[in-house]
Amino acid sequence: MSIIKEFKEFAVRGNVIDLAVGVIIGAAFGKIVTSLVDDIIMPPIGYLTGGIDFADKVLVLKEGDAANKIAEVSVKYGQFLNTLIQFLIVAFCIFLIVKAINSMKRKEEVAPSIPTPPSKEEVLLTQIRDILREKKD
Repeated sequence: MSIIKEFKEFAVRGNVIDLAVGVIIGAAFGKIVTSLVDDIIMPPIGYLTGGIDFADKVLVLKEGDAANKIAEVSVKYGQFLNTLIQFLIVAFCIFLIVKAINSMKRKEEVAPSIPTPPSKEEVLLTQIRDILREKKD
């Protein structure tokens, strides 16, 4: 089998396409969450904390020197806080989605199903059982 034919079979398989759609939607969802955190959630938090913008918070380990072209070495803990909040929001949203899907599955399981009529074998075995009971008595 040629490598092109193998790749075509792999790429057209349903799981790969589902995965690709999930990755694309996940990337778009990530941008929405980033905007939500940066533009909606963090400004009020910054206002409540006295105008602090977490994205600009750094712990400088070594000062930079523009004359000698030495970059500043710093720990960007504010950006980390923003990313942490984004993660918590994404995790909470995924939790809610999974919870909703699971509750729908439980409703499907609880829904009464129409009983299927017994098979011919089951009817025959029931008759045999009843005959044996009558002979035993």
